[in-house]
This record gives sequence, C-alpha cells and structure tokens, in this order.
Amino acid sequence: MQKTGDRSANALKKELVVRVEADSKATPETVYDVLADLSSHLVWAGERQGKKTRLLTIDAPAGPAVVGTEWRSTGADPMGTFSDRSVVTEATRGEAFEFVTEARLTTKKGIVVDWTNVHRYEMQPGSAGTRIVYTLRVVRLSRLAGMLAIFGVPGLRGLARKASSTIARRSVRAFAALAADNA
Repeated sequence: MQKTGDRSANALKKELVVRVEADSKATPETVYDVLADLSSHLVWAGERQGKKTRLLTIDAPAGPAVVGTEWRSTGADPMGTFSDRSVVTEATRGEAFEFVTEARLTTKKGIVVDWTNVHRYEMQPGSAGTRIVYTLRVVRLSRLAGMLAIFGVPGLRGLARKASSTIARRSVRAFAALAADNA
C-alpha cells in the first residue's frame, strides 16, 4: 500500500481511468454553463439516473462554479451510500471543467472506503454541437472492500473498468441531453 501524504493508505497500485464521450446539440458554451451550474448535477446525475446509482443531494453555492468553488453531495451506489466533498480545479468556459472529489463510501455492511476522484469534462466544438469528453481518474482508494476487491485483481480490473464505463456513459449522455434541452 502507498501512503498519500496525511491521508489514509492507497490500496490502488495504479490509478483507474475511465473515459467516455457523448455528443450534444448545444454549443460548447451552453454545455459548460450547464455543467458549471452545480444545481444541474442533481438533474442529470440524479433524477435522470437509475434508482441504484445516482446523486441524491447537493449543497452548493448558487451561480456558476469557478476555480476554488466547493460543495458537498450525497449519492447512492449498489455498494452503499456516498458522502462527497468536491472542489473545482479548472473552469475554462466552453473548453474544460474539472473537479476533485474526496468521497466516502459506506458499504451496506458498514465498511468505510475513502476515494479521491478527478472528474474532467472537455468540450470539443463540432458542426452539430459539442463532443463532450469525460475522464474519471480514481487516484486513491483507502481499501479494496467488497466489490471493490476486483480492482486489485489484474484479470478482473477490465471488468470493473467496463462496469464503471457503463455508469459514466449513462451519466454523460444524460448531461449532454440536458445541455441540449437548454440550448
């Protein structure tokens, strides 16, 4: 296990990366504006998701998020519930929006797992709107408990990544549709 400063140990040998893309009929600026409006996350990552994997609450400042904007959220996952704290690390209108999330998963069996995730959205203009490229980097897991144990098995890591990609793809598609609704 690797130590990450004053945080708990990192059970990952290397970071996990998931990348998905979706197209929106909205302009890159509109896509960005929807993403920077943190209240919209409760719609595309909450209401428009499945019952088992979704954002449940968000406590964020009003107005467009900028570098340094912080917020808290909660979510549900087949493994348990999340309590998150996030901060914007890049905010370039019409180009990129990135934030880091310190997440705490409490599994259905009561095991606590701390995560550090980096979420990056890039907007690429196209003739019919915008290509949204989303990259999720899981850079730290405090332990590989329950279903997370497959991230530590070389032959099964690909299956875990595929499952994560499916969830991410559904989320980004819902976001792309919401941006188009706002165009």
